[in-house]
Amino acid sequence: MGDTPTIKRRGLLLVLSSPSGAGKTTIARRLIDADPDISMSVSVTTRKPRPGEVDGRDYNFIEADAFKRMADENELIEWAQVFGNLYGTPRTPVEAAIERGQDVLFDIDWQGAQQLSEKMKHDVVRVFILPPSADSLEQRLRSRAQDPDDVVRRRMDAAADEISHWPEYDYVIVNSDLPTSMEGLTAILAAERLRRDRLNGLTAFVREMQSHL
Repeated sequence: MGDTPTIKRRGLLLVLSSPSGAGKTTIARRLIDADPDISMSVSVTTRKPRPGEVDGRDYNFIEADAFKRMADENELIEWAQVFGNLYGTPRTPVEAAIERGQDVLFDIDWQGAQQLSEKMKHDVVRVFILPPSADSLEQRLRSRAQDPDDVVRRRMDAAADEISHWPEYDYVIVNSDLPTSMEGLTAILAAERLRRDRLNGLTAFVREMQSHL
């Protein structure tokens, strides 16, 4: 049996969105750890780092005037204001990654997902993560033990609006069990990588095969 051929493909942009506390960040980190062919998009943000976050790994933490300059000069492929802070995705590293066949994972909200879909709709795969219930969502938010009560209340209030955008996504995962959610996401990623329109080396591969038939 011969070696499995390598067919050049274009990378994809895998978007994970959810209300805060539904578990998308945990899912994203599990996927990054398990799959060397996908990397995390590192956003720029004007908010302050949370305990344990590292500048350049979790986010690039910048001042508001620097963020505004990047937005004005079209250096951000998407950006949004969330809970009074600005978040955005630098354009250049994302475009370079998908050109070389590297997938990029985005942990962003519905506003960012809409912007990505408008600008690069053929490259985007959108997955919405739902909590199993409203009670479990509130419990997860409170268990973080780093957000004060008023922030938890604001996030619960915002969850209804965030969840209302689920029909805009290609796939929905109810995160009641982490291993099952990971299995679902892995299956989605595997299928999307095999889409014919992403395999930009497929035509040459088939022609080469036909020439030997």
